[in-house]
Amino acid sequence: MNFEKAFTRADFTGIPLPKGEYDTCTFTGCDFSISDLSDSIFIDCKFESCDLSMTKLIRTVLTDCKFLNCKMLGLRFDTCNQYGFSPLFDKCNLSHSSFYKTVLKMNEFRDLILHDADFMESDLSSSVFENCDLAGALFENSILEKADFRTSINYTIDPEKNIMKKARFSLSGLPGLLAKYNIDIDA
Repeated sequence: MNFEKAFTRADFTGIPLPKGEYDTCTFTGCDFSISDLSDSIFIDCKFESCDLSMTKLIRTVLTDCKFLNCKMLGLRFDTCNQYGFSPLFDKCNLSHSSFYKTVLKMNEFRDLILHDADFMESDLSSSVFENCDLAGALFENSILEKADFRTSINYTIDPEKNIMKKARFSLSGLPGLLAKYNIDIDA
């Protein structure tokens, strides 16, 4: 079934969103927490001020979807269908979410809380992390070539365990790149 419509303040925790293809739909103030969006297709959809925490995303297609001001705790983006995977996140809380082995080249992460997020073995080439809080986020065997972390905070990234050619960082982020050496850096 194809759907093209707007959903406002819908609660999908009891009665789930029907599986199908959602094209250019908007979801505003909807509660998807602990629901199942597996095997659904979302193309050019916008989710604004929604709660998607702990939602199942097994084989879910997210192509050109925007997430604005959403609560998205504990999501497993690594289980999404990776073909065409291109979400845009702005002012969301994605703490405890997994991007393990995802390809997010040239993606924009704006004003996000990404505490304890898993970016291990992901390809974030030329991605921009603008004003993101990356406390406890995991980066290992990740491709961070030309990624921009200049305005982000609280990251710890081991340059020896990631591909980081031409990645950009601010001087204030230097401690996060040298954390494994247990040295004190004074400004």
